[in-house]
Amino acid sequence: MRLDKFLSETGTATRSESKKAARAGGVTLNGVAVRDLSVHINPETDFVTYMDTPVIYQKYIYIMMNKPDGVISATEDGNEKTVLELLPEKYRKMEIFPCGRLDKNTLGLLILTNNGALAHRLLSPKCHVEKTYRFECERPLTQEDEALLCRGVDIGEKSSTQPAKLHLFSSRSGEISVTEGKFHQIKRMFQAVCNKITYLERVRFADIPLDTSLARGEWRELTEEETKMLESH
Repeated sequence: MRLDKFLSETGTATRSESKKAARAGGVTLNGVAVRDLSVHINPETDFVTYMDTPVIYQKYIYIMMNKPDGVISATEDGNEKTVLELLPEKYRKMEIFPCGRLDKNTLGLLILTNNGALAHRLLSPKCHVEKTYRFECERPLTQEDEALLCRGVDIGEKSSTQPAKLHLFSSRSGEISVTEGKFHQIKRMFQAVCNKITYLERVRFADIPLDTSLARGEWRELTEEETKMLESH
């Protein structure tokens, strides 16, 4: 791997920042200042410093965020605040992106990563990765409503939604688990049974629960165990 790419992928610096630092002697490789950043290195064995700080190689990054209200799940937007703006610049340099989307007013668990292949698998309908949402709705759910939501409903797509799991806390609140990720899916499912979602929060994604110690807008990197769970899909 080229040294400039290494510095970029680790979120250390942009290529232009790296060039400037290298010209000033601020980039070293195995203890020797390097000014030509096209040199190839072994990220696993070579020791690199940037402005006297060791650079640790981590190919993929996984972040759990407790998404707040009013923020969109995108990498950039000209009008709205995005979830990436809640993270330090270091992660934005690593070109991370949301793994799936939560609506602007939907809260809770959002995974961000720079592992495109894994994100594709996690979001593929063929992989049946389960997502669980806590909800409140406008009117009480009847037994017929429950049966329809669990069996699958027509939300205007080519086919009905896949079977869902429903666990009620009351007639107007509970948790629903789905294995798809269609646009506004949960809201449209409730509309299909003549109801309306008034509160929606994702509390579990791919067997990983939302860390309840995270306040809205807070984040942390996944633990080693959580990373293994995610990558096992």
